[in-house]
Amino acid sequence: MHIDSLLKEFENKMLIQRYSENSIRNYSRALKSFLELAQKKYTNPKDIDESIIEKYVLWKIEKHKISASYQRLIVASLDKFYLSIFNKKLAIKHLYPTRKAQRLPNYISVSEVKKMINIVNNLKHQCIIKMLYGIGLRLSELLKLKLTDVNSENMLIYVRKGKGNKDRVVMLSPSLLIDLRKYYQKYQPKEYLFEGQDGGKYSEKSVQNIVKNTALIAGIKKRVTPHTLRHSFATHLLEAGTDIRYIQELLG
Repeated sequence: MHIDSLLKEFENKMLIQRYSENSIRNYSRALKSFLELAQKKYTNPKDIDESIIEKYVLWKIEKHKISASYQRLIVASLDKFYLSIFNKKLAIKHLYPTRKAQRLPNYISVSEVKKMINIVNNLKHQCIIKMLYGIGLRLSELLKLKLTDVNSENMLIYVRKGKGNKDRVVMLSPSLLIDLRKYYQKYQPKEYLFEGQDGGKYSEKSVQNIVKNTALIAGIKKRVTPHTLRHSFATHLLEAGTDIRYIQELLG
């Protein structure tokens, strides 16, 4: 069976199981890399056994220096794929990383966030940065926001199908609402809050570049990503004495 057909069947299985769009995409990408490489040596993916998968994981660690979290994703995607497509239970639990690297969350200061916001001339880009930081959104959550998710009457934003397919509600500040109204008047999005030039959802890469380039222009030495802004939001609330359980609710 062709790789694309197998991937499509696997994605459909996950869709039925109500996996999020983001999870399906990540599992599928990790699986595709493995199958494409394995296809060069094996005509039928069904013939692949645990020893081949172990060699692949070791190769990814040594050659590509993959993180523990990405190793976990590879193993999980293969485990799930073989069980759901070929009804084959793999003995690969030993390939899951058992130790996590202990790292402090990356974040930037309040003054650095202000620098980023103030330095942006593009209204759309400014609103994106304010949404990522001021509400603590994940990148995938930001891109899925629709115009109907902004409730200006009750000053709320509905974040639908976040991590674990969970919905949550976050507060909309008056200043952010003013910015969003100005943005709407200028760009006139049709369905999603932030759209590409030809409509539809704005791309992940575009948002990542906006954040990265704005941080560089602002003279911030750290590597800044959309997730950095989310971490910064949580850290600044914690430093201000906000209850950690409330922060967890806000972040979903």
